[in-house]
This record gives sequence, C-alpha cells and structure tokens, in this order.
Amino acid sequence: MNLIKGDKLTSEAVMRPKLSRRTALKTLFSTAVSTVLLQSGRKASAHDFKGYETNRGVLVDLTKCIGCRSCEAACNKEHGLPPPKIPFDDLSVFGQNRDGHTRRTDQSRYTVVNQFESPLWEQPLFKKIQCNHCLEPACLTACFVNAYTKTPEGAVTYNPEVCVGCRTCMVACPFSIPAFKYDSALDAQIMKCNFCFDTRLSNNQPPACVEACPMEALTFGYRKTLLRIARKRIRENPDNYVNYIYGETEAGGTSWLYLSPVPFDTVGFDTSVPKQPILNYVKDFLGMVPMVLTIWPALFAGIYLLAHRKNQYTANPSHEDLNDENHTG
Repeated sequence: MNLIKGDKLTSEAVMRPKLSRRTALKTLFSTAVSTVLLQSGRKASAHDFKGYETNRGVLVDLTKCIGCRSCEAACNKEHGLPPPKIPFDDLSVFGQNRDGHTRRTDQSRYTVVNQFESPLWEQPLFKKIQCNHCLEPACLTACFVNAYTKTPEGAVTYNPEVCVGCRTCMVACPFSIPAFKYDSALDAQIMKCNFCFDTRLSNNQPPACVEACPMEALTFGYRKTLLRIARKRIRENPDNYVNYIYGETEAGGTSWLYLSPVPFDTVGFDTSVPKQPILNYVKDFLGMVPMVLTIWPALFAGIYLLAHRKNQYTANPSHEDLNDENHTG
C-alpha cells in the first residue's frame, strides 16, 4: 500500500447570507446573468483538464474479494451512517442480487458490495460500488453553484452549504452514484462517498474501506502507479484477468480502477460509458439550451434563498423588512 504525501487543500467557509426579500430577488436576476456570461468559459476550461499528477486512487481486484463486507462496515463507521437493516456479517444480503437486481449506494450507505456468478469463474465474484472520483467529474461540470470540488489528491468532494437541490449531478453522473437525501425538501443534500477526504485522504491516510480489507483486494496509491501495478498483474497472470482496466479511460478516467477475471459487462459494469469526459459529448447541446443554464438554475437559487430568508425573518425580522411594512401599513 502506498501512503502518499500531498498538499492539503484549504477552503473558505461558505456562509449563508442574511438576505431580505428585495436582495433575494436581485440575487435571482444576477444569477441568471452571471450564468450566461461564465458558462462558455467554464465549458472550455473543464473539458481540457486531464487530472492532477498527485491524484490518488484505489485498484480493486475482483479475484481477491471474498464479499466479507468489511469495507461496508468500515465506511459506515467512518462516516457515522445509520446501521444497515441487514447486519454487515449477514451475507444473506447477497440474495438480493438475484433476478438482475443489485444493491446501490444511497443516503445511508456510501459503498455496497454485490455478488455475481459467472460460468467463466469457479467462485462467486464480488463488485464494490462507490463514487469513482472521476478525473473530469460530470457532476462538477453540471453543478451551476459549484457544490463540487476536484481536489489534487483525487477526491471529488461535495459542499451541502451551497447546494440548491436541483439534482443535475444525479442526472449527469455516468455511474448513477449521487443519491438525494429526501428528509427535508428545504435542506437539500446529495449523499455520496467522499474518498474519506476530510478524515483520511487529506491527512495522507488511505480510505477506511481500503484499510479494513482483509484480503488486500483494495490497493491504495498514486493512480499512475496503480495503472502500472494493474498492467503487471495482467501481464504476469493472463489466465486470471481479462486484458482491460476498467476506469482507465471510462468517462475520461476515474480514480477507482478495476481488474476482473471475466468480461466486465457480466459482473455489473456499464461498458457503454463513453471513453471521453461526459462534457465532451454534451457541451454543444448545453450551448443550445440557455433556458436550462440560466432561468432554471436561477429559479432554484431564488427558491432556496427565499425559503431560508423566510425562516430567518420569522426568527428575527430585518430593519429593511420592518420599514417595508411601515410604508405599506
């Protein structure tokens, strides 16, 4: 396991401004205008990005995973998620994989392991699912409020403080990973794996799931090093692996890479994901729909600001609003 040292990111705290109704409407208008002015430049810069040299990753070897779910338990503990309906040591959960149904990540679990059977391999195969932390994330590109950040360490992080709940990231993700927290309509939040960035990756430590794996099916390190390791395994054991590394080029490349002894499409991988970043395929289309890029995002931003303003006004009316009421009373 490679433990990589890298520069920690520093970020400024995002504060929700205390806005009056009048200011909120001004913000609504300015959001629409600024989106028009900035979108073309943003598209040009986003799809030219090829990833950081310091990008870490994880190599997942399906020939080594035994489906013990230790990674699920470690993730759950690391992030303080609610306990699962089926305990982590109860492997009957894999019975849910029958008839083509597989478990997926949601607001209560950032990673899941699914079981697959293949006539080409004598034992069951297990696939671990989580955010793949793309080199050029479609979720980041689709988010008009910049709630996502691609860190030099490789993680794609999410800031719920600025999210307005439009869920365009859920539509944009080619791997269908982001999940929406439905507990409160006015407290929008996307739930997904963050590569243990705050607690581990930014402190030069591997993700909790990697550290917990008893079979060393997960290898943590620099992405470019992991690619060399993967190619070496394929070269030295051609009977144990298909000659392909899933994640090397999918969606422009991902931080999580996979090796498999059988064709990837037979063990739950979407092999139709484009090899280029998603933005390369949609940038022309996005330019043809200014309504989506301006009025629709601005509408969400306005609703969000007005909703929060209503809560603040109920607790502590501003002088501006009191003056408005005195003039109209």
